[in-house]
Amino acid sequence: MDSPVHFRPMGPKPLSPKELEALRHIRNRIVHGAEPPSVRDLQELLGYNSPNAAAYLIACLSERGYLRRRKNGKLQLLREVEPGPEHERTVEIPLVGSAPCGAPLLAQENVEAMIPVSLKLAKPPHRYFLLRAVGDSMNEAGINSGDLVLIRQQSVADNGDRVVALIDDEATIKEFRRTKDAVALVPRSKNKLHRPIYLTTQFQIQGVVKAALPDWEKG
Repeated sequence: MDSPVHFRPMGPKPLSPKELEALRHIRNRIVHGAEPPSVRDLQELLGYNSPNAAAYLIACLSERGYLRRRKNGKLQLLREVEPGPEHERTVEIPLVGSAPCGAPLLAQENVEAMIPVSLKLAKPPHRYFLLRAVGDSMNEAGINSGDLVLIRQQSVADNGDRVVALIDDEATIKEFRRTKDAVALVPRSKNKLHRPIYLTTQFQIQGVVKAALPDWEKG
């Protein structure tokens, strides 16, 4: 009797070099606050003569769960290339851009991308999101313009915490200080033009800053 044949199960098919290049271009544009590339943008970035090839790559990446179209037609990054077994374990954290512009901060329409973050930083069972820092009001606290700021979701804060507060539908990152009659959101900046914001009840704490993550792929 012949010996049984044992088949090794195959993992997901790896992305092709062009799929990886397309995903990198899309990812970098989204993460750094620019408009996601259009089909023609991607055509030029990849050096194709026809937009059909770029459209095909977007379709392939969408079918494999890396991208999807948001309601406004713009591309949304759902995940990045899987790390190898030698890498740290990560969890996908939503990047909600720079400000909510009228919608709730974590509304689906605000999610621009899902970014893998080490479980050593985004510790379960807490929930987290990423916000792109804009401006220099917190540079003395190690938060620079363009950094991806990791936020642990919570509605309360202690004195000295760096928080994300929602004021009139705009998100701001400041140091939290409570006084007897008010709350102060204090900048920590080398630019002395920034001043504390004094509030009573017309704001919401969205979370507490746990880390500022410079994006080394910028450029």
